[in-house]
Amino acid sequence: MATLKLAKIPDRVPVKLSISLQPDLHLRLLAYAAAYTEVYGTEEPLTELVPAMLAAFLESDRDFARRTK
Repeated sequence: MATLKLAKIPDRVPVKLSISLQPDLHLRLLAYAAAYTEVYGTEEPLTELVPAMLAAFLESDRDFARRTK
């Protein structure tokens, strides 16, 4: 079988996750979204920012990365 430089594209079907936030965390997330808009000039909803924030957090956690290898 031939190999390609591009690996098989992984499943991209989003998984819906519902969470409840404390009011102070919600306000901090709104403040972060406002700062994001100010810095990048593009308004993004929290539903787009939170998954990106979680992914960045997980990617930056070195101990977690070692445990999952």
